[in-house]
Amino acid sequence: MPRLYVQEWPARGDGGSGGGSRAALLVHGITSDSGSWWRVGPELAARGYHVYAPHLRGHGHSPRGAYSVRAWADDLVESVPGEPELAIGHSLGGLVLAAAVDRLRPRRVVYEDPAWFPPTTGRGDAAKRFGAQKDWTLADVRAAYPRWELAACEAKLAALGRWDAATTGFVTEFGGIEPKPPTSPALLMLADPSTLIVPEKAAELRRAGFEVRVVPGAGHVIHNDDITGFFAALDGWI
Repeated sequence: MPRLYVQEWPARGDGGSGGGSRAALLVHGITSDSGSWWRVGPELAARGYHVYAPHLRGHGHSPRGAYSVRAWADDLVESVPGEPELAIGHSLGGLVLAAAVDRLRPRRVVYEDPAWFPPTTGRGDAAKRFGAQKDWTLADVRAAYPRWELAACEAKLAALGRWDAATTGFVTEFGGIEPKPPTSPALLMLADPSTLIVPEKAAELRRAGFEVRVVPGAGHVIHNDDITGFFAALDGWI
């Protein structure tokens, strides 16, 4: 029985069964849920993927409980099909996906501005800043993300209403990870600039086997800031 709530977008023309279509996995960031993928999920479905977008523990409609990278990764492995054609993880989702990748074994994996390392600025109050979002109004969301479409802001607000702010506890003690060299094609898609993957670290990861692409001018949530740039960066990967 799946541990997590999983939203699905069936591939166009497969009758909703998923049979014969390629599987794609989308893993959201902290404070969000599958609503974050409101543009990406349908677009991938239109390109022939059966899309699975789980709500991580403590987010959306999924259960609450102890929060850790290991727990999130275990939940993910238990809740979605293994060996998907494509897996994309944003921020916390990129961290969780990296922790689960050896068990999920996607054929291609994309890490969108992943939270592999503590932020270069504002680390000390990161948990507090995340927690403050719980009381945001739509006006607050729009002020924080002026480039986002209204539908993206509404999805963010709805996700905040379903989110357990206790998930921020892991942020305080998180010291970062060193991702293993990829064993299958792996793309690192970065904001411009990224406060999580600085240029020196991006160069190290490139030498380790990751392909690195920066989306010019995009903020941390690339797929909401610049959907055209997001898909342009996926050229050859989807």
